[in-house]
Amino acid sequence: MNKVVNEARRWIGTPYRHQASCQGVGTDCLGLLRGLWRAQFGAEPEVLPAYSRDWDEPQGEEALWRAAHRHLRAKQLGAEAAGDVLLFRMRQGAVAKHIGIAAEVGAGASFIHAYSGHGVVESALAAPWRRRIVARFAWPDRG
Repeated sequence: MNKVVNEARRWIGTPYRHQASCQGVGTDCLGLLRGLWRAQFGAEPEVLPAYSRDWDEPQGEEALWRAAHRHLRAKQLGAEAAGDVLLFRMRQGAVAKHIGIAAEVGAGASFIHAYSGHGVVESALAAPWRRRIVARFAWPDRG
């Protein structure tokens, strides 16, 4: 089994808390990614500034996408693998600002994410979610 997926599943049930990143206590979608990074590599690669719930929307900037390119390896959308980081655009024309981790691929595809009102859950990667994916990333290779 994929170690990223195993670690992400340990976070399931963690309540949703904006800007948090503490397993079992609270996290948002970026906080989940941060926690998975710490579990794999130790210290986070950069310090995050405080961000609002509508971050980057007024400016139309893709800060999350740019950060993903700095620290993760971009993949083709169709090159699915468990453990991939998925970046979602929740509304057409909006910035991409939701993140999930591919848990299962293929016929029973699913992903793990922290979702407002639900906490960390594993959701089916059904068409309504799949069509919102704008980028897929692999974790960096680190010794």
